Amino acid sequence: MELGAFSISLAVKNIEASRKFYEKFGFQVFGGDASQNWLIMKNGGTVIGLFQGMFEKNMLTFNPGWDSNACQLDEYTDVRELQHRLKKRTRS
Repeated sequence: MELGAFSISLAVKNIEASRKFYEKFGFQVFGGDASQNWLIMKNGGTVIGLFQGMFEKNMLTFNPGWDSNACQLDEYTDVRELQHRLKKRTRS
């Protein structure tokens, strides 16, 4: 079952220091804009977001219907459909 892309969004104190840190582990900038204090970095299929001053805590990000390259999947399971099926089962 393909749902979409999951990534970790990290609340960082310094966008450039964080970029350099993750580059040491093989991550490369994939998107974003450092001048706006956010970057998306990728290492293989692993995606992280670096966000300076945008939110207080780290969080899991979910992009339904996307792959790890931010491209629309041809087919995916909509989580709302899964929710509907699960609710229907619990009523039976």
